[in-house]
Amino acid sequence: MQERSDNPGRTRWRRFAAMMVPATAAAGVILFGMSTGAIASDITVSGQTFKIGAERLEGDGFKQYGGIVREKGKDGKVHPVAISEISSAELYKLCQSVRADLPGLPVVLTINAGEGKEPARAKDLFIAMDDLQGNATFTNIRIGRDASDLNPTAQAGSFGQNSDHVTITGLRQTSRYTTAATFNLTGLRLKVNVGDDAKGKECF
Repeated sequence: MQERSDNPGRTRWRRFAAMMVPATAAAGVILFGMSTGAIASDITVSGQTFKIGAERLEGDGFKQYGGIVREKGKDGKVHPVAISEISSAELYKLCQSVRADLPGLPVVLTINAGEGKEPARAKDLFIAMDDLQGNATFTNIRIGRDASDLNPTAQAGSFGQNSDHVTITGLRQTSRYTTAATFNLTGLRLKVNVGDDAKGKECF
């Protein structure tokens, strides 16, 4: 099952498409009740987003459902997110970037890995994202599952979906939080780009 989009657009906070790939037949519209505090999460985040790109992602054990993350502090801002879990993932030509500007001085931190024959690899990957673009193929996808069957911490009765395998090419993802049991970055390159060198250094 493969879907393509030439004009993906930005995510609307109260709507989610499968893996945030617009026009996916698997997606439809996913609504959840932020007004009632549905799908609450105890994850606290900095409030800053970061970008992840990859030429190709191959993932086994894919799950997705809606959630929220909160900025740290008693009155921290709440951000609705799409949560994706992947049991094991391979990422080819992985790029991660984050803007860390200082007053009057552009700064972009970039991390690259998996650019040779060996990809970057992750186990038990958990991603809270604002949006994702790319071309996706799902194997044995199950759409409309109860999210709490996929993760007990998710809101019972809310929308979820999962598949045995997912392939995403041309991956472009804006995230707020990512964690993994293990993350092997083959051929790791980290670079702090400052001033004029920071121009055009974000992953996309």
